[in-house]
Amino acid sequence: MRGPAPAGSGSAGSDCCEVQRLAMGIKGLQGFVARVCPDACKTVDLREVAEKHRIDHPDFPPVIVVDAMSCVRYWYTPESWVCGGQWREYLAILEDFIKAFMAAGIKLVFYFDGVVEEKKRDEWIKRRLQNNKEIARIFQFIKTHRKQPGREMFIVPSALPTFTRFALKSLGQKTVCTLQEADFEVAAYGLQHNCIGILGQDSDYLIYNTCPYFSIEKLSLDRLVTVMYSREDLCRALGLSLTHLPLFACLLGNDVVPESLLERFWRKCLVTSPHKNNSYNRRTNILLAVANYISKVPCSYSSLKHLEEMLPLGSDKTLLHRGVESYLLPGQQSPWIPPNLTSCQTFSLQQQTAVCQDKEIFQLAKEQHIQSENYTIFNILSKGEIECSNSLEDECDTEIPGQALIYRPARQHIYSVLLESGKGGAYPLVKEWFVYFGNPLQQPELIQPVQPSMPGGTPNLKTLWFAKGPDVEKQRCSTFLACFHLQDRMEELQALEAPVAAFCCLLAYLMMQVSSLSLEDLNAFVAVILCLKGKSAAQLAGLQLAQVDSRGVHLGAVFVRGLTTLLMANSACGFPFRMDDLMPWEVFDGKLFQEKYQQSHQGCSLEELLEGNESLYTPFQNLKSFICKACTAKKRTIQSRPRGNGFITGTQQREFNPRFQQTHRSSFVPPYHNQMRGFLWRNPQPQGREYGLGHPDRRRRFQLPPRSPR
Repeated sequence: MRGPAPAGSGSAGSDCCEVQRLAMGIKGLQGFVARVCPDACKTVDLREVAEKHRIDHPDFPPVIVVDAMSCVRYWYTPESWVCGGQWREYLAILEDFIKAFMAAGIKLVFYFDGVVEEKKRDEWIKRRLQNNKEIARIFQFIKTHRKQPGREMFIVPSALPTFTRFALKSLGQKTVCTLQEADFEVAAYGLQHNCIGILGQDSDYLIYNTCPYFSIEKLSLDRLVTVMYSREDLCRALGLSLTHLPLFACLLGNDVVPESLLERFWRKCLVTSPHKNNSYNRRTNILLAVANYISKVPCSYSSLKHLEEMLPLGSDKTLLHRGVESYLLPGQQSPWIPPNLTSCQTFSLQQQTAVCQDKEIFQLAKEQHIQSENYTIFNILSKGEIECSNSLEDECDTEIPGQALIYRPARQHIYSVLLESGKGGAYPLVKEWFVYFGNPLQQPELIQPVQPSMPGGTPNLKTLWFAKGPDVEKQRCSTFLACFHLQDRMEELQALEAPVAAFCCLLAYLMMQVSSLSLEDLNAFVAVILCLKGKSAAQLAGLQLAQVDSRGVHLGAVFVRGLTTLLMANSACGFPFRMDDLMPWEVFDGKLFQEKYQQSHQGCSLEELLEGNESLYTPFQNLKSFICKACTAKKRTIQSRPRGNGFITGTQQREFNPRFQQTHRSSFVPPYHNQMRGFLWRNPQPQGREYGLGHPDRRRRFQLPPRSPR
């Protein structure tokens, strides 16, 4: 299927969205408001706010614009977070969130960061390297205690923000992926559409002159009560006006003006401040002192120029100007900047500077990006650059390469599908900022696109995206499969339901690429997709693990990252799958995988692995046979390597372990039985709570579907 599918066709943007907002506003300002300016923190009932809006604006329903990236960690409340993600539980939580606002007649619009802006790259790298240390501590804890750490060590499951976009889209919500920093676009949307507020957790929303700012952290969903942070009351407490706030933010340090340039200025302000209080920390005193200083400065361009000359801004004397201007929304002006020097922020990348020079392709990719209908490909076509944040991977386990390296061959094929080769067949290089152990992230890795092996070569992008007819549908499918070295397996895969076919593509690729993966690992993965069918979010939430295995945690994260690679390939190849069919809640559950992984490695019976369901025995053998046959064709034999209950602690896995390098006693290469057609998932999905809102029966086969109109 090609092009945007009905509400739920997917998502856009790159894995830059794996991180929380890089700045989250002005350092210390949110806490400052709560401690020092309690009058600026007002408890509000969103139902009452919405009702007042309906009375004042009867023709316009109440809308809240949601800064989704600052909400993700508050939405993810399932108890388990290390095992790879509790996706059906999470989907049910998002559904409940939406229903609570729908019941109050409030419409939600969700915004996600679609780019990492160049000015944020250094901070992005700093955060990624810090996250590596946090993840290492998590694995050390798991190996020592054989359980998940407490919430104080919580990090979001790998790819959670990415799949949150897909989830919200599939639940019928308006979901926007940005072309620049999301906080600017959120603030602009709130102002232009007369929204009743912004829901998020980013103190920059105290600086923008836009609609009210509501806290996701303080939200009580059952009562729809939260805290509203009032700009006006903050200004009263500081002796400032609203027009002072952008300069106030800049002189405290923000994305444009680095804190390192302001230390001397802060010391000067502290000396002259009448508000210095020894019971406050230094940052609080700095905020008060800077506010006091600004309150005495006339609001004029000449005052701004004087400040720029006074500060040690180096060669760039326009930092303050640019910093103040970054808070001006479309149509707004500032006394600090003359109107003739104001340039409204727009998407900076022009078509003529893009990697892709085809206007039709570029425009469609851009539209789908904004509407959250494709995944990462606009970033590649526009800037030739892509990023992926940290995954929950054990740097001490040298037998499993980083997911960035595992899926790189597939990405190289995807890049060749997207990018045209020049003279002599050379492709433009793609800049990759992918986090994995051993990558210092000092610069992007320059990756060469590689054509997949296809008879007649890869179809061009215009054919894959715009052409019609059954032959093109077949080309889309075969190009997708070729990215994962499975172009010869189309007939077998078409016998499967689409989510199962996608699962098999990923698992076969994974088993081919990682030679240390064993028959026990394969059994665990196959058991998950079979046993997941029909399980509700509540049933999965009730699953209890006696212990947690660190290698199982690692493999769960690697698998989920593989699903994002499927999304990228699907977007590039013209959507041979519906994006909904590639979602983790269709094929994976972290705790369930952890359970099956431990059972498999402890040598449990097939009956126990498949929970006593005899009807799953044949599908289990058939799916295993398919994977093994695909691997055998690539000269890869899957061997048995049971690890029993031998949890490895500390950094022992850094050492050479001959046990896993020997020729093992058994392997599994059964004859392939053409019984795949017996596994069609004929019964409709039980209508559990996670499928009740915007989820028609999704079961469909991976086949050449009719194209949907643009």
